[in-house]
Amino acid sequence: MVKTVIFDMDGVIVDTEPLHHAAYYEHFRHLNIDVSAEMYASFTGLSTINTYQKLKETFALEHDIEDLVGYKRKFFNAIFDTHEALGLLPGVLTLIQDLYANGMQLVLASSASKVTIKRVFGRFELHQYFTHTVSGEDFPKSKPDPAIFIEAARLAGTPVSECIVIEDSTNGIKAAKDAGIYCIAYKSANTKPQDLSLAKKVINHFDELNYNIVHNLDTK
Repeated sequence: MVKTVIFDMDGVIVDTEPLHHAAYYEHFRHLNIDVSAEMYASFTGLSTINTYQKLKETFALEHDIEDLVGYKRKFFNAIFDTHEALGLLPGVLTLIQDLYANGMQLVLASSASKVTIKRVFGRFELHQYFTHTVSGEDFPKSKPDPAIFIEAARLAGTPVSECIVIEDSTNGIKAAKDAGIYCIAYKSANTKPQDLSLAKKVINHFDELNYNIVHNLDTK
């Protein structure tokens, strides 16, 4: 039986993609680089640091990674509190509250920075539901490396066989699989370019899940 649910954040709990897209492409214009939609889609699930490492290699950028990340995050933070597109995804708060009310442990494992996680959780008052939050910035490799999910299960004190992950990206699903954790893919509006085929289950709306369904999943 499932005892711990590990949530991704971007594209699963909150739709920050429009903000990230705006911040990245503002910076791409500043750097005078042409990033295709296909290349941008491949960054889904990566940390900001790993994204800029790939961009630096691809476009032979001379800038320091730290400076590149700092510029993008500065623009992202500037629009965070005012961007009208930012909101919780439909049905996810109801699911979180249902799982929490029934004693399910919830952990966040996101490629987002600690600062972004803190701002999202503060804006939408989510801290009360989660025992732990894990940021991708603490790991040298981003998803699909499984380290972030292995650490989330360790912090929860739950065997991976009694955990599930809810993800929306190809990289995140691969990371969950390699961590040995059952993965549910959420097919959101931003999931279109993503390959969800490695997920054990695919949902289109969070009303397809509740405590009883999650708790009784056969994760073996």
